[in-house]
Amino acid sequence: MEMIIPFSEVFLAAVIHATLQLSLGALLLLYHASLGKHVRKKTRFLVDSYISGLGTLVFLSLGAIIFILDRYFGKPLYIEELVIVVGMLVALAIAAWFVYYRRGKSTELWLPRSVARFIDKRAKLTNSNTEAFSLGLLTSLAEMPFTLVLFVVAANSTMVLPPMYQILAVAMYTLITIIPPVVLRFAIRKGQTVVSIQRWRVKHKTFFRLLTGVGFLVLAFFLFTFEVLV
Repeated sequence: MEMIIPFSEVFLAAVIHATLQLSLGALLLLYHASLGKHVRKKTRFLVDSYISGLGTLVFLSLGAIIFILDRYFGKPLYIEELVIVVGMLVALAIAAWFVYYRRGKSTELWLPRSVARFIDKRAKLTNSNTEAFSLGLLTSLAEMPFTLVLFVVAANSTMVLPPMYQILAVAMYTLITIIPPVVLRFAIRKGQTVVSIQRWRVKHKTFFRLLTGVGFLVLAFFLFTFEVLV
């Protein structure tokens, strides 16, 4: 149980992170722009670099928060601080239901218009692996208002694990978060089109909204039960 609970918290946080849609939206923009300008092999390289950028920022962000907690706190968060984290998770659940997606039959997200336009512009202008990698970094960074608390939860849980298992937990979190763009890449390689995938995302928008919100609530309940009440 000493290791099951921390790994479960890391796993739940990573799964919630993976349900967020900004990385997929930006990847579809990149596909749409690149397939019209490059051969498929070039597009695949750009997509691989983009996914690498996503994973790199997730890995570095989680590692940085673990370092900060260890350097300035020296131990996992106190109960009072965990209560604040639980409250933030509940608030994010509500935000996922009512704020994360904009109204209408689209998958347009909560981002300020200027940020959304900038990401759209960068996706259309991406022509090199370095630019695609940077786009992945930017996309991960733009999602931080919803992912920062998840990083804190995962980092706090990782700190109680032995050093080798800490590395495993960080790697697990990173890999889970990049599963959706990897699956999308595989689907397009197998013949799915950008248009059909986007239609599928629009059709299932309500499901993903509910899934993300419920995920935040489940994680909040899990933390409150196993970290605050014990």
